[in-house]
This record gives sequence, structure tokens and C-alpha cells, in this order.
Amino acid sequence: MNVRQLKCIYLDQPRLEGFRNFISSWYIETDGFRAVVDPGPLSTIPVLVNALRELQVESIDYILLTHIHIDHAGGTGELLKYFPKAQVICHQSGIKHMIYPEKLWEGSLQVLGETAEVYGEIIPVPSQSISYASDVGNTGIRVYETPGHAPHHVCYGYEDLVFGGEIAGVHIPVDSGRYMRPATPPRFIYEVARDSIDKMIAVQPRYLIIAHHGLVEPAVSYLETAREQLKLWVRAVAVTDHIIEKQRDEVIYDWLLNNDPAFSAIEQLEADIYARERYFMSNSLRGIQHYYEALPPDRQQAWKDDPA
Repeated sequence: MNVRQLKCIYLDQPRLEGFRNFISSWYIETDGFRAVVDPGPLSTIPVLVNALRELQVESIDYILLTHIHIDHAGGTGELLKYFPKAQVICHQSGIKHMIYPEKLWEGSLQVLGETAEVYGEIIPVPSQSISYASDVGNTGIRVYETPGHAPHHVCYGYEDLVFGGEIAGVHIPVDSGRYMRPATPPRFIYEVARDSIDKMIAVQPRYLIIAHHGLVEPAVSYLETAREQLKLWVRAVAVTDHIIEKQRDEVIYDWLLNNDPAFSAIEQLEADIYARERYFMSNSLRGIQHYYEALPPDRQQAWKDDPA
């Protein structure tokens, strides 16, 4: 990995329980370009700008968005006020929402409520400052379309490094190794998410940057764990579909503790981060439940008998 600087900049949210070592932005500098990956929400742009100043960054060539969710991209327009010559790279279907973010902001408020308010409003990006390309100029940055966490999700490859956004969900180091959790949205399609992970496994990167959070190695091992987790979580939903709704989350939680080694490490997390992860676990399960409930009966039974 031939880079001058590769820096993780943490964008903690002290007003939200457990939102530390969770949201982050990355700065990468090579002989050919300077780029920020996922600048984060509006509320932490001052943190990001101060960190870049400490790194003596005077200009940015690119702002790379893995997807346009508020915690990854909401502050992009504000960051451009400090670095107006930077070009934003974004999946083509996300561009209009970054130029005219009203619906994106309304949707964030509906889904996240107070959390979105803490993140701050989504600032518009000037149309001339945002574009999409499968390869970014002459930088050597490769763009891979990887729908799953979002239809507009992409990963960025540079040499043997991949900025993976949320393709592999959430990762936290623990004493026993690692905790991981899928990050599945309300509009979740297992086959789409699985195929995107397979696409990145085929690239065979050495390093993977997981947006929530950290640089991990060997990358393929983490991607394989993420792929296996998706299967396990759909199966967890399938084998508990007879449980009444108010009890189901707890039953699934127990099932995952016994069947998903990466998730079972949740019990090693600090109390505030544990509370955060229990909350997001329920969010992830809702997306999987919607997927499962839309399947025909024979496919539902197949998940109970022998997962795909």
C-alpha cells in the first residue's frame, strides 16, 4: 500500500449514547491525489476540518462518498466551503439527492428522528462539484458498485486497499478478536447484498476499511464473515417466524449468541456501545424481516431447512 498518509478521523457524537469510535472519515494522500472518504454529518465537519489542518492539508482533490446516508455524506456541502475545488464522487443515483437534499433530509428525520437532528441538516452540493465515474481520473482509484446496504452504495479500491463503506456491516475489536454485525436497511435484498460482497472478495484486497469502523487485515476474511453473517441473520428470522412480535427480538438475540460467533462478542462491548448495538441490531433485523416476509412460502421454508 503505497500512500504518504492514511488517517482515520473519528467523528464522535457525544450527545448520542455509544456513538464513539463509530462514525469516522478517512484521509488518504498519495503522490497523485488527496482525498477524503465519507466526510460525515454536518455536526462534525468542524472536527474533520481541524484534523485536516493538523495534518497540514491545504487542498483536497476528491471527496469520495461510499453512499449518501446522513452519517456518511450529510456534511459534504459544508466541507466544500473549506475545499471548494474538491470534486465529489458519488453513485450516479445519489447525485440528485446531494444537489437537492430536501427529500433525503426528510427521510433521515423520519427514520432517525432525534439522531438526525443531532447529525444536522444535509447541506446541498453544487452541481458542478459532483459526478460519477467508474475510475477516478488518473488516480488509480477504482469504483465498484456494491448495492446492498443501499442501492447507491459503492466501494473504492486503491492498490491493495478497499474503502468498503458498510458492505461488511459494523466491526469492533474485542478481547476475543472481533465483533461484527450486518447493517441491513428496510429495503434489503439478500441476494443483492451477497453478490456485492462476492464481488469484493473476487478483487482479493489485502486491506479493508470498514466505515463503522477501522482498517482490517486480511480483508477477505472479514468479507467472508460478513457474507456468512447475512445467511445466519436471514436464517435467524426464518426459524423464529412463529414467535410473537414483542418477544421475537429477544429470541433472535439468543439464537444469534449461540449461532453467530462474530455477533456473540457483543457481550464483551462496553455498556454504552452495547446499548447502541442492541438498538441497531433491531434496525438491521427489520430489513431482513421485510425481505423474508416477501418471499414465497417455498423459499421461506428453504431458509428454515437449509439456507441458500
